[in-house]
Amino acid sequence: MAVGFLVGATLLWAGNYVVGAAAVRSVSPLSLTYFRWVIAVGPLLAIAQVVERPAWGEVWRRWRLLAALGAIGLAAYPLLVYQALRHTSALNAALLNSFNPAVIVVVAAVALRERVGWRGVLGVVIGALGVGMVLTRGRLMDVMRMPYNSGDLLMLGAIGCWTVYTVVGRGMRGVPPVAATAAQALIVVVAMTPVAILGGVAIPADAAGRASLLFIGLFPSVVAYLMWNSALRIVRAGTAGVFLNLMPVFTAIASVAQGRALTGAQMVGGVMVLTGVVVASRRAPAPPRREDSVR
Repeated sequence: MAVGFLVGATLLWAGNYVVGAAAVRSVSPLSLTYFRWVIAVGPLLAIAQVVERPAWGEVWRRWRLLAALGAIGLAAYPLLVYQALRHTSALNAALLNSFNPAVIVVVAAVALRERVGWRGVLGVVIGALGVGMVLTRGRLMDVMRMPYNSGDLLMLGAIGCWTVYTVVGRGMRGVPPVAATAAQALIVVVAMTPVAILGGVAIPADAAGRASLLFIGLFPSVVAYLMWNSALRIVRAGTAGVFLNLMPVFTAIASVAQGRALTGAQMVGGVMVLTGVVVASRRAPAPPRREDSVR
């Protein structure tokens, strides 16, 4: 059961890239981010109340940290991802994003003085070379001379946001994970509403766009998160984290199913990135907290 939940959650998070890439053709990144949390906030609050029964007074005492985390992880991160998907493929975005765990290992070592060790260093080096393969389309020697896809560069910015969100989020002690995410979502919806109105957000006029928006708001944002946390009641977080490596695999399968050919650089770079993540994450002293897994 736990393995099925982990695979299902990862599949739905991969779907965020595939469906998001299609949605941004008819929905602005601002609209997609805003309505994603408008749709998700109610179910998240209900699930938090039923499953965790948090002391909401204690939760809201941390509103400053919740607001900061929401701005970085629930607003800036998806905005950058959806903007990136306007310029790069879902597979490239997923491959680059899969390097994120290795980056977190390094930043946590610097900011939180967590021990990284030689495995962490080696993993980051291998993963960085893999990212370079994807960014340069296999021409690593031309790294300083070639123009870069703006979508790939935006994904690097998204990785930076998620790294900060994860490292800072480790200071969120004593707040249940679903309640923390629900509170962040509520703050983001309230804070983004004036921006959304001024920015002219709109629900897609076409049925496909509305279906994409509903999928992203419910499945990657609510159902996947519930499945992930249910699995974490049975397996260790460090073990569960390995399943996140399935995201680019599922995205690649979806890309092939849609008739898109995989390039040699994507395949080689993807294998290097995943290898780097596995090496860097092995024996990690502080596994990701549950709330660090929202996508």
